[in-house]
Amino acid sequence: MFPYLIGFLVQFPQEKKYYIPALISLSFFVLLAVVVFFIFRKINEKQVEQAKKLEEEIMKKNRFPHTD
Repeated sequence: MFPYLIGFLVQFPQEKKYYIPALISLSFFVLLAVVVFFIFRKINEKQVEQAKKLEEEIMKKNRFPHTD
């Protein structure tokens, strides 16, 4: 019963030329996702460096606490 249900919901075209536009759009969006991933990774590395500098600055200021 289960294979008949899948056959009813999923239909594959007889002519394989209909796969070409789907393959092109799929590869475009996968490539776009990879590019965006690397852009986010590069931005993240910059933010990590800024956070480390800020942390070091705060630690230097707090090394000798002020006495009032």
